[in-house]
Amino acid sequence: MSAAAAASDHTVPHIPVLLRSILEAVAPVTGVWIDGTLGAGGYTRGLLEAGAARVIAIDRDPLAIELAEDWGAPYGDALEVVQARFSEMDHHVQEAGGVVLDLGVSSMQLDQAERGFSFQKDGPLDMRMGQAGRSAADIVNEADEAVLADILFLYGEERASRRIARAIVKARPLETTLELANVICACLPRAKPGQAHPATRSFQALRIAVNEEYAELVDGLEAAERVLRPGGQLAVVTFHSVEDRIVKRFLQVKADAGGGGSRHAPQEAARTPQFTLKSRKAIAPDADEIAANPRARSAKLRLAVRTDAMPEAADPRALGMPDPKRAY
Repeated sequence: MSAAAAASDHTVPHIPVLLRSILEAVAPVTGVWIDGTLGAGGYTRGLLEAGAARVIAIDRDPLAIELAEDWGAPYGDALEVVQARFSEMDHHVQEAGGVVLDLGVSSMQLDQAERGFSFQKDGPLDMRMGQAGRSAADIVNEADEAVLADILFLYGEERASRRIARAIVKARPLETTLELANVICACLPRAKPGQAHPATRSFQALRIAVNEEYAELVDGLEAAERVLRPGGQLAVVTFHSVEDRIVKRFLQVKADAGGGGSRHAPQEAARTPQFTLKSRKAIAPDADEIAANPRARSAKLRLAVRTDAMPEAADPRALGMPDPKRAY
């Protein structure tokens, strides 16, 4: 059985998080939309069925592209599927009326042990969304102990990062997900009922490092800024505090008209913001959605509308991007 067949045959449905909230917030859905994180296609199908004239669906994962050839066929020319990073969306689309990004790892990636994303299934330490480049095994087995600790702390907010990094270095070489999960679990107290698995934060951190997700996120937000027409809408779903903080600060910077000044700094020239916020607070899933889809528990949705101001590059220092030394 092929990887695509195995993924499509899985009995657990792939439920798009906060889809109803997105569609309600951006209604009416019209024109051309970009789904920058295609995955199993939940947002793309939702947009098309809500009235989008066309959706350009982007994913770096070849499996997502392969699966879309099957389920996407009935949509005909209304669906275009592109294998690329979402930071490259403006290379494939000149102008769009909306962009949606779901920053969580795809459930179909977690479901396949051979992809190496899950600590609950034994498989090779891979974690590459695009199935190319350096793997989690490369980082785990080659990075300096201090760099490993920084990755675990800054990308996974793991308080025991130094202890875990020391144990990983001592246990090298590590080749499988369960080998790594066992090393991590030996460093931490056993999880109480209702608590996350002890390896959750470390696996998250390694996945982010392997796929350079924070740099990709900022580049993707800037690409969305370039491709959205005036009045175009941006919807971003995040799943943990660091990436949500990056999105929040990006939109705050882009929505700030400036010109305030203070006695400590000269007044800036007023400028037209690139976005207006649809809400200053993130939208969270309600109890019904969490009950139907536990993956939604940590999700947050942020929404903004593009103005007619010229795009400007964001200063990474203003976005709070963590930056461990790249010594691996």
